[in-house]
Parts: sequence; C-alpha cells; structure tokens
Amino acid sequence: MDFISIIITFIVYGVLAAASLFIILSAIIYMTTNPYPLMERFKDEETFNDPRSKSKQKFPNIHDRHSVHLSVVVPAYNEEERLSPMLDETIEFLEKRIKDNPSYKYEIIVVSDGSKDNTVKLAESYVEKYGCDKLRCLDLIKNRGKGGAVKLGILSSRGASILFADADGASKFEDLSKLEAALKTITKYDPINQPDEISQSEAVIIGSRAHLEKESLAKRSIFRNILMYGFHFLVWLFTVKGIKDTQCGFKLFTRKAADRAFQSLHVNRWAFDVELLYIAQKLNIPIVEIPIRWTEIEGSKVTPVISWIQMGCDLGLIWLKYKIGAWKIKQIE
Repeated sequence: MDFISIIITFIVYGVLAAASLFIILSAIIYMTTNPYPLMERFKDEETFNDPRSKSKQKFPNIHDRHSVHLSVVVPAYNEEERLSPMLDETIEFLEKRIKDNPSYKYEIIVVSDGSKDNTVKLAESYVEKYGCDKLRCLDLIKNRGKGGAVKLGILSSRGASILFADADGASKFEDLSKLEAALKTITKYDPINQPDEISQSEAVIIGSRAHLEKESLAKRSIFRNILMYGFHFLVWLFTVKGIKDTQCGFKLFTRKAADRAFQSLHVNRWAFDVELLYIAQKLNIPIVEIPIRWTEIEGSKVTPVISWIQMGCDLGLIWLKYKIGAWKIKQIE
C-alpha cells in the first residue's frame, strides 16, 4: 500500500470514527436532556419586600392580565456602583411620561442575581422612595446568570409591554420611544394609549448597536475583532438569521411574545439572547432591529475572550440540542 492510499484510509476511518462519536454523543445528550426548561425558583424569590409596610408581597405571574403599561426588567449582579445612574435616568423619563399621560403606569423590577455587594440595599432604597407599585426588587438567592435573571424578572412582571435593560445604563433610556414607535408600526397599536391590544399582540423590538460597528472596530484589538466576527458568523450559521446585533441589552416585548418566548428559554448565561431570538423566529414572532445610542460603561462583567469562547460553545450546543430534538419549543397560544 503506497503512502497516498494510507493517508486516504486514515482519513476515511477518521471521518467514520468522528461520525460514530458524534452519533453516540448526540444519543446520550438526547436521552439525558429535558426537552423543556425546568425553572428553579426558591420560595423566597416569589415575593418582594415592601419597605414602607415592612411586609412581603407576592410577585404576579406572566399569565396574569397586565396591570401596568410597561415593565422594565433590570438584571443586576454586583451593580451598586452603576445602578443608580441607570435608575435615575429611567425614572426621570417615565415620570415625565406620567405628567403628559396621567393614566400611564409603569414598574421597574431590579433582579439582583445573587449579588454579594449592596445592590439589593440600593434597589430597596429606591423602592422605599417611589413605592413598590413602581419599583420592586427580586432578590435571587443564588446566581442564575444574566439569562436566568432576566427570565425570572420577565415572568414576574405586570406590563402590557416588557423591556429588559442592562443595569450599566449603556443604552440611552429615552430611545425606548424609538422601540415603541417600531412596536406601533408592527402591531398597529399604541403602547401608551392601547395597552390591552399591545398585550395581546406579538412582537419583539430589539435595540441595535450595529450602526456603531465601524467606530468600535477601530478601538478594539485585531484579536478581539476576529473573535467578534467569529461569534457573529456562528450566530448566523447555527441559529439566528437576519439580526445584526443579538447581544444588545435593550429589548422590548409584548406581553404575549414574552410569555411564549421565555417559557422555552434554556440558556441562562450570556448566549441567552441568541436562543431567545431563535425561539422567537421559530414561533414566527415578528422581530425588528432598531438603532439606538449606546456608550461603553466601565465595570463590565464580560471578559471578552473567555465570554466569547463560552458563548461560541453555547451556540454549538443550542444548534445541536434543537437539531436532534433534545430541546423543544413550547407551543403556547
């Protein structure tokens, strides 16, 4: 047997061995994976503190009828340094809206994701100042990851429309108006004046930083740019099509869309946005991407190289588990 024949034989057996291993691993994953997410929630996480009455109140459920126009869910892990400016900006914008529309109601839910610092104490000082009808703190006993924190906050909300926004305040909150304008275009209903109709409609409006990409490229190292492009390629290849920025922490959902999409969310860490949008696309929920203003804020919890590698692995698992049917999407009407 000549050298070329040996190489070809080696490649053939190598491919067969890899294929066999892939089939075995897929079978193991399929047999050991729950097709629908199991939501872990401790008893104490079902209630929030009312500092004024010194009592505990029970959070509502996403299946309940909406009772406010807008819920703002803010996942926060050790954010005592960055949370105040974000809350001040958010409250100022929403209180001004109330002056213009006295019947308008909102709530902000700060989800402390097992924080070790004074995040909860800070959040509850705002609850005491503004009242628990406008602000609530969901204190998670143990860290779930950003996706887990957002999910539990969404499922505890009262809004006809629900926004999740990062605690660092990197997104300009008043750009909510841009997202709401897009929501009105898609649903034909006004989020401010027609909450009943908005609640029963389906749409996801996501803030996007894609228009800022050229400026960001110039500031990043070549290695980080390669990782970023690699991540975007994997997102396009394995999961979400047609979305330029899946990771921006400024996304608006109608109540019905949030209910349907988050019920099937498995990923609790940084790649949860990708799975969430993948689920929405599979459920044929309209998704619109809107450019927003965004500023880099110091103190990010994301370690670029490690986080992108982890997210790349998560993307592969998302693709594989849905492809082999280990994960399924709940069909909620």
